Amino acid sequence: MEAPTPADKAVVRAQLGREPRALRGVAHRCPCGNPDVVETAPRLPDGSPFPTTFYLTCPRAASAIGGLESSGLMKEMTARLAQDPELAAAYRAAHEDYLARRDAVEVLPGFPSAGGMPTRVKCLHALVAHALAAGPGVNPFGDEALAKLPEWWRKGPCVRLEPEEPEDPEEPGAAEDTPGQGARHADDEGATA
Repeated sequence: MEAPTPADKAVVRAQLGREPRALRGVAHRCPCGNPDVVETAPRLPDGSPFPTTFYLTCPRAASAIGGLESSGLMKEMTARLAQDPELAAAYRAAHEDYLARRDAVEVLPGFPSAGGMPTRVKCLHALVAHALAAGPGVNPFGDEALAKLPEWWRKGPCVRLEPEEPEDPEEPGAAEDTPGQGARHADDEGATA
């Protein structure tokens, strides 16, 4: 995990369309360079438990994963757990890895890991986020889903930050404070983040 820069925070804010909650760091970067998985704290600032340690932020990746989920893949994966003891053991190990990573920050007794681990496949977004953050070979279903995804980064970054332009004191209204300037979402045709 790497500490998020102000630019990373702005990208994640634009990706999510809101302020990220309990952001601790960037857990993985897309090949385009933007964060695509963040690590979150086990508790929100108000103290509420937030057990989702790895959160997928890239809207293009999330959309592609949504297509996999709607195809019935999760049901098929869950059925394979009952038939394949080696796969079930690897998935249990992924669950234990997830908990160990979260518990290294703060233990949340009684809270599950994520994505349905270790007994079912409930959310491919969580499993892919874990696979990206932990690296290949840690989460078998996260790895499998990743292998089925298109290269979502091929079109370029999902979010591009525009540099703040310096004000020209000669322009009328330059001294006025205009809200909504700064980061722009690449897919929103100029909408402010």
